[in-house]
Amino acid sequence: MLTEFRSWRALTLAGEAGVTVLVGPNGAGKTNVLEALSYLAPGRGLRGARAADVRSEDAPEGTGWAVGARVVNGAGPVDIGTGAGTDGARRQVRIDGKAARGQAGLAATLGLAWLTPAMNRLFLDGASARRRFLDRLVFGHDPGHADRLGAYEHALSERSRLLRDGPRDERWLAALEAGLARHGTALAASRREVVERLDAELAHSDGPFPSARVAIVGTVERWLDELPAVAVEERFAARLAQARAEDRSGGADGPHRSDVRVRHRATERPANQCSTGEQKVLLVALLLAHARLVARGPLGAPVLLLDDVAAHLDETHRGALGDELEALGSQAWLSGTDRASFRGLEDRGRFLEVGHDRVAEAGA
Repeated sequence: MLTEFRSWRALTLAGEAGVTVLVGPNGAGKTNVLEALSYLAPGRGLRGARAADVRSEDAPEGTGWAVGARVVNGAGPVDIGTGAGTDGARRQVRIDGKAARGQAGLAATLGLAWLTPAMNRLFLDGASARRRFLDRLVFGHDPGHADRLGAYEHALSERSRLLRDGPRDERWLAALEAGLARHGTALAASRREVVERLDAELAHSDGPFPSARVAIVGTVERWLDELPAVAVEERFAARLAQARAEDRSGGADGPHRSDVRVRHRATERPANQCSTGEQKVLLVALLLAHARLVARGPLGAPVLLLDDVAAHLDETHRGALGDELEALGSQAWLSGTDRASFRGLEDRGRFLEVGHDRVAEAGA
């Protein structure tokens, strides 16, 4: 249920098991529907937008935006919702009508993952995009990761501000660094565990989607290979205290500098050296491996949002994607401008035509 979200003043859609394909011209609002669904997970959604930026331009004065859903997971039905007021300054979350302290409750209720055209450059762009991609996957395995990530980023920003602008309060700096060490070690441990599980799952993959090797590279992750977590926290806090002078410009080391490395398992080529087509199918393979892992957990198969994904796959891989989604039992939402680009998925689910202010069964 969407209210005053982007191009949609109001919209209610019933989700179904299997594949739902949204088809319509550019600008009709297909991606806006997927983005609204993505706000049912922690973070800034599939476009990375601020809460203030998704409110409909035509919304009446004094009206905020909202997205809600009734989710049926392993524990039964749960009502979840999120939105922001007219100022858009703070995003609120409600679970079964009660205000939640943070966004982690969303991840504990519903598994969500997505691919967008902007992610086609994931292996070519900087490490921050790959960390964000991995963190969204980690939410599906460890809902508390969302709150720890927020706490870490807040403490890192506050420490940088104190080092840059002052006044220097040694006790406050030490407290911030202790928090950074605690949250940062937990972040690195969660990322490392999920990457190891993904790598093991991918090692057993077969079929048209290529197998990949995935690893995370970073200082704290390396320490966790050698030391127990408590010792890593102590080392990290000591490193931060020693590096205050050079960290005034924001150069502190830690999990915010880590990178995710992916290789094509058969050829051992780094993903950034693979062809554009190989990179796309590697990305799909990573998402599907993640979905298989989450499907074995208490929430069951995650909801997958695949924006314009079929246009970048040949017919063989489109059919293979349909097979994978069917085997997972995932609810998947796909979008595209041309129904012909979904050849190989025609018998996999329902097609909805999206026009301005309207969503209807194809042919209705």
